[in-house]
Amino acid sequence: MSSENWTFNKHNEAKKYKATIPGTVHTDLFQNQLISDPFFGANEKQLQWIENENWEYETHFTISESELKNQNIDLEFEGLDTYATVFLNGKVVLEADNMFRKWTISTKSHLKRGTNHLKVVFHSAVQKGKEEAKKLPYTLPEKERVFVRKAQYQFGWDWGPRFVTAGIWKKVQLKFWNSAKIEHVKYEQKVLNESVANLDFIFTIHAEKSGKYQIKLGQKPFPFVLKKGQNVVKVPVTIQNPILWWCNGLGVPHQYLFQFELEKNNKRIEQNELKIGLRTIELIQENKEQGKSFYFKLNGKSVFMKGANVVPPDSFLPRVSDSTYFSLVENAKKANMNMLRVWGGGVYFDDAFYEACDANGILVWQDFMFACSMYPGDEKFVENVKQEVIDNVNRLQNHPSIAIWCGNNENDEGWQNWGWQKQFNYSKADSTQIWNDYKKVFHEMIPQTLDSLLPKEKNIYWSSSPSIGWGRKESLLQGDSHYWGVWWGKEPFEIYEKKVGRFMSEYGFQGMPNLETLQKVMKKEDLNFNSEAFKNHQKHPTGYETINEYMERDYVVPKDFEDYAYVSQLLQARGMKTAIEAHRRTKPYCMGTLYWQFNDCWPVTSWSSLDYYGNWKAFHYQAKRSFENILLSFEMNVNRGNKYFVINDGLQNYAGELKAEIRNFNGQLLWNDLTYCKADSKSINIAITYPSIPLDKIDTQNSYLKMEFISDENHWESNFFFEKPKNLKLSKPNIQIKNIDELTIEISSDVLAKDVFLSSENNTFFEDNYFDLLPNEKRIIKLSKAAKEIKVKSLFDIMK
Repeated sequence: MSSENWTFNKHNEAKKYKATIPGTVHTDLFQNQLISDPFFGANEKQLQWIENENWEYETHFTISESELKNQNIDLEFEGLDTYATVFLNGKVVLEADNMFRKWTISTKSHLKRGTNHLKVVFHSAVQKGKEEAKKLPYTLPEKERVFVRKAQYQFGWDWGPRFVTAGIWKKVQLKFWNSAKIEHVKYEQKVLNESVANLDFIFTIHAEKSGKYQIKLGQKPFPFVLKKGQNVVKVPVTIQNPILWWCNGLGVPHQYLFQFELEKNNKRIEQNELKIGLRTIELIQENKEQGKSFYFKLNGKSVFMKGANVVPPDSFLPRVSDSTYFSLVENAKKANMNMLRVWGGGVYFDDAFYEACDANGILVWQDFMFACSMYPGDEKFVENVKQEVIDNVNRLQNHPSIAIWCGNNENDEGWQNWGWQKQFNYSKADSTQIWNDYKKVFHEMIPQTLDSLLPKEKNIYWSSSPSIGWGRKESLLQGDSHYWGVWWGKEPFEIYEKKVGRFMSEYGFQGMPNLETLQKVMKKEDLNFNSEAFKNHQKHPTGYETINEYMERDYVVPKDFEDYAYVSQLLQARGMKTAIEAHRRTKPYCMGTLYWQFNDCWPVTSWSSLDYYGNWKAFHYQAKRSFENILLSFEMNVNRGNKYFVINDGLQNYAGELKAEIRNFNGQLLWNDLTYCKADSKSINIAITYPSIPLDKIDTQNSYLKMEFISDENHWESNFFFEKPKNLKLSKPNIQIKNIDELTIEISSDVLAKDVFLSSENNTFFEDNYFDLLPNEKRIIKLSKAAKEIKVKSLFDIMK
């Protein structure tokens, strides 16, 4: 039915316009040229009226005589955003109130042969939320949005615009069925070892008639008797010598495909398939001298989690295609990640995202959709959320990528640390009620619902991320941590080396997107810090002020706008490199680093490493280097001695030579050393102390340290600079680019070229970018397509 001819109109207005289903009212208004592009310039501000209106969508469709003969006809909405009254041939058949739920209506008695009329009236979510808010004797933080079960980021965030949408945002269809239908399928791992996997496939089947049925799994039939109504049927499956599913960097994410059919009297009623991955996952929390551990074991192996927090890829979700999700996950894999956290202020993603994670070995930390506030706890709200949990857990639980279910993002921290009690002048009774409502949802209903839906091996629940706020000492001793002393607290990047928790699930720093990204959403004359259009594409109230303060600390601040964007990306990458490597150096004390944030919902200056169009910022290239399984890192400390770290996150052991040398920017050797070391996958990080580096005799502003680890044919290297970029004595590099073939270039320089940035007119993707090109080094770089006129920029160009 999504393909029928739909129209939409503002409530009480006769004029109807063509609608696209799935879609949103904003995109429909734009496609009909009734509004300007919501993302362009400062248009967002002029479009806020849309959220306060009611909107009507309707279509006519034909039902044949033969279709009407089916015993059951269901009208199925996979997503209605959000408050919707559904009329079928003039009669109300549904009142929906949750964007995240699937709505199924038995409609045979409402349908007729020939033309039928379907109408959906969307009521303003903002107005509905305000009505609900008035029913409480106190004000909850974030006002109307917390009462509305829709994507919270649509109400505006410090990286996203305010577009509170409405519409049929997912597929709508009629389903015809007769004797029985499969409602959902899940599986349990009863036994999993090297020699055998014993599974139970569990089918929930609704039968219109009692009788004999069978499920055929592959070619093997399993007969059983169904009673009228809902039935649960178990089918045992045995796999000999099972192949395990592994995350990226540790092995192959192997999956098994099972095809099944539901039959009656040897006639197929329904067929489908299920892909599964065999693996065990555990969250290990053990009391230690230094607090309590927090790490994951996959198939019995301790895994250091490396990745990021994902937000919805668009403000208007129906525009997000399967290929968008595939591309996001592919970019995570290319950057050596093994985990993505689906953040609680967005949506439960489409199946395509989780399928891509399954196929690429990316584990998923799955939040439920609550963020940065307190929520009501009345019976209607809790029941609504319970059905939301059931719908989404049933849909997602078979994915081997799902590692953990988390109740919310920062609600607990906000209550404990953000001063809401004082800000909203809560009485003791108010505070007790609000906290009891919180516990009702996140400590009682959600975990109890998960217990009823999930087998033990899939049921890891964490009530709130982070478990303790970043200002408290305990936050670094147990649970997961969101550390925001850098950025929010204006602390220097170097503080990351001291503030390391057990599992760093959020931290970050902003960087601008490339100029080409901004040019798509603003006029050329608006590309400056004073224009309203440019200011509108920075949602943090002191964002540019904060970037500039940090930039002054570490870099020469450029006057040119394009250069400023380039240096802001270098600044972001530098800060995040410091954080990631500090986290990895403390392994196994810290066993996870998920930065904020992976992507954007529109073109904006934000904490993302990928911009809205999927372009890699400097930070994403740096993340790729910092997330390699073998990482060479250097810690400079005059008092305690300088340390080299060889960090191995893989399952393979390596032994070989660790070379260290200091050269000046012209390539002259000033000092070198050689030692033998082992990088054992099971051991604590290798740390070699070198107090003997003669830094007092070296011009640290004109030299760098190069580390190399060579094990048989394997080779890793890393560079370290002793001074901040603004203090480096860089000279003009003569950078040469030679074409090896259409998709390969060789690049070299006579002297150090710092932070080399390659670009081309036709948006070619360079496999490596924003890198340091050492004196006389020849670097081979692959291209996604033939480049038109490669442009080169380095840090020298903005310091001259």
